[in-house]
This record gives sequence, C-alpha cells and structure tokens, in this order.
Amino acid sequence: MKKFELNIKGIECEGCVNRIKNVLSSIKGIDSFIISIEDKKLLLSVKNEKVINEIMRKIEALGFSVSK
Repeated sequence: MKKFELNIKGIECEGCVNRIKNVLSSIKGIDSFIISIEDKKLLLSVKNEKVINEIMRKIEALGFSVSK
C-alpha cells in the first residue's frame, strides 16, 4: 500500500465531499481515503500509484483543481 496526499482547491461543503466520494468509490485500487474540507486535502492509500492520475482526472472533471 502506498499513501498519497492530494491538494484539492474548491472543496467548500459536505456536498463537495460527497461528489468526490462518489467518484472515488468507482475507482478500483483505492484501499482507503479521507477528505478534509478544512485542509482541502485528500489522503489516500492505494495499491498501485498508477491509479493516482485517474483519481486526479476524475476529481478535476467535477470542477475541482487537484495537485500533488
């Protein structure tokens, strides 16, 4: 398992968190994740770091800005 931290600009409320959770639940290879509204961060444990690019693309497709 590898751990990653992504910065997500644009998270303002629980609705934003729920939209991201729905996307993350559809991606295979994620062991666990925590989204922090206050810190605007996503903490992830993944099996293979190749999935990070897919995660970033899908979150950006929701209208958020994502960086490592």
